[in-house]
Order: sequence, then structure tokens, then C-alpha cells
Amino acid sequence: TFVTPATIALKLLVAWLYWDAGYGKYSDPLGGWTLNAQPLSALDTYVRHTVVARYMYGILGPTGLRYMTPTVVYAEMFCAPVALAGSYFRKNTIVYGVILLMWFMHVGIAVTMRNTVLLSLVANCAWCIYLPEGVGKNIGFSSKKSDVDDRKKSSFLQKHGMSALIIAAFVSGSIWFETMSDDCNQSQKHIWTTLLHCRWNVFVGAEDYVTWEIAPGRLSDGSVVDIWGKTDVVSWDMPGAGAPCTSTSRPGRWRSFPYLAELSGEDGEVLWGYLCRQWDDENGVNDGSGLNKGRQLLRYNFFMLQADVLSNMRFSATRKRLIHSHDCTSSNNFAVGDETESHDESSFLSEEL
Repeated sequence: TFVTPATIALKLLVAWLYWDAGYGKYSDPLGGWTLNAQPLSALDTYVRHTVVARYMYGILGPTGLRYMTPTVVYAEMFCAPVALAGSYFRKNTIVYGVILLMWFMHVGIAVTMRNTVLLSLVANCAWCIYLPEGVGKNIGFSSKKSDVDDRKKSSFLQKHGMSALIIAAFVSGSIWFETMSDDCNQSQKHIWTTLLHCRWNVFVGAEDYVTWEIAPGRLSDGSVVDIWGKTDVVSWDMPGAGAPCTSTSRPGRWRSFPYLAELSGEDGEVLWGYLCRQWDDENGVNDGSGLNKGRQLLRYNFFMLQADVLSNMRFSATRKRLIHSHDCTSSNNFAVGDETESHDESSFLSEEL
């Protein structure tokens, strides 16, 4: 890469993010990323929800995954600094080796952990900043400088002074935000919270359970469907394909939907009422023909289900929790005293597991 304040800052940022992620795992109070993790190692809980993961689990077994788990921690903590040193001393072999190692790790994450493909591809793109300048020359991305360019050479400060000033401001702001700012300044209402919060310690603890959601609903023709999974059959079992999680049925931004469950009043009415409108729209209830009135959604219950992760690819019995009951024919679901109202006719929505 060309040496500019921007490329230097981006390399340091990648090194910091990976160190932050690795050190978070290393200092996990539950010790899930260590050889002595109890009851299961982190990879044992994560690597079991895709076809490739199941083959990998069958080949390595719990013991192999236990020994592999700490390598993730040390790779995240030290690979970026090694690549940074290799770039400084122009040791391209070291740089290429580290980049290939991290690409391999992220591809492994993408094929063995559900919902990580996009994140892994973005991470691989970030590592391109460490590619040596010769890569660009070899594939024709770098043009030869003309004699005129050589005569117009200016000092480093003249070329990069403004970008260096902007980057220094962001670095100083990030240090201030992480070390000296108070709770008020860290509020999500401030734009600088998004700009300056450069942390990547979100994958620290290994969860010892999996969750997924279903929403059994009653239609006007009397049938029962799962409006969350958009299926005509309600299944209370753990999904057999893909990771048992919110995104099993609804990917993308839908994964955050259950986290808004505490909304009430007008906000809650809009949130939960959207599922009613979405179902009716997608099933032709509002197309004006009147042919699909039997598919109109009358009410539904939204459940969160959970199962503990056990050894040897096993899971515990499923537990369930009712998050919300919603009457699609009413605009007053959050009236005082009605939050826990239960319809006698909706007993079909509370099947025992």
C-alpha cells in the first residue's frame, strides 16, 4: 500500500479492532475461550449450525474444537501487529502469510457460523489495506509517474497535512470518548457516539443457549399459521436447518425486532400491528377482490423459545416465553389493564412443549 496518513491510520485501526476483539475473549470472566472452558468451549457452542459446521464437528469432535478455541484469541490479538511490523520492514512474505491466515479464518467463520458471511467478507476486505504496493503494480492498478510529476514533487506535509489533521482529530476524539467522556456524552442521541465508538469486543462470551422465535396466529377462516416464519404449519421444535436464532425465519434487520418488545403505547401498537398488516398484504387480503378474506389475521402470540447447548451436538428441552399477545382487530392493545389480557379462544396459541 502507499504510505499516507490514511493508510497508516487504517492499518492501525484494523490492528486495534482485532486486538480489542482478541483481548476481550482472552479476558472473558467465564473463560469460554480457554482450554479449560466449562462446560463447553466457545467454538463448541458456535460451530454446530451449518452443514459445514456439522462435518467439522464430526471430524474434530469436542476435544479438537477445545484445542482450536484459544488459537482464535491469539490470532486476533497478534496477527495484525505482525502484519503491521511486516509492512514497516517490507517483509512481504510475512504480510502475505498473515493476510492469507486471516482470510482463511474469516472464510471458516462464514461457512461454519450462521449469519456471518457478510461480516466475514467485509473483514477480508479490511485486510486488503496490508497488501504490499507491488500487488497494485503487478495487476496494472499503479501507473508510472511522468517526468512532470517528478518535477512537481511536494513535501509530505503539503501533500497530506490536511488528511493528517483530520485523522488526528478523530483519533483524539476516540481516546477522549473511551477514557474521559461521561455517560451523557456517550448517549446514542449524539452523532459522535457512532463516529467515535471504535470497539469490537462484542463476541466475547460464548452463549450457552440458543434462541428462536415463532408467532402462532389465528386467521378468520379458523386456521392457525406461523406469521413470523410465514408458514401454514406451526412448529415448536428447534429449526433443523440454520442457526436457531431470530434470523432463522427473518434475516437482516428483523433480527433486532424482539429487542423492541418492551415498546408500549402508540409505539408498541405500530410495532406489533405491522406484523398484522404485513401478513394481510402478503396474502392478498387487501387486494380488493374479497377472495382472500379467509386469510385475514385476527390475532397472534409472539413467543421466544430457548434451549441450552449441551455437549456432542445435543440441546436441552425447549423452554418458551410469551413476549406479546396482539389483537389485529383492535387498536387499543396497550390500554391500561389489558397488557396481560388473554382470549379464551386463543388457547391454541399456547401449546405445551
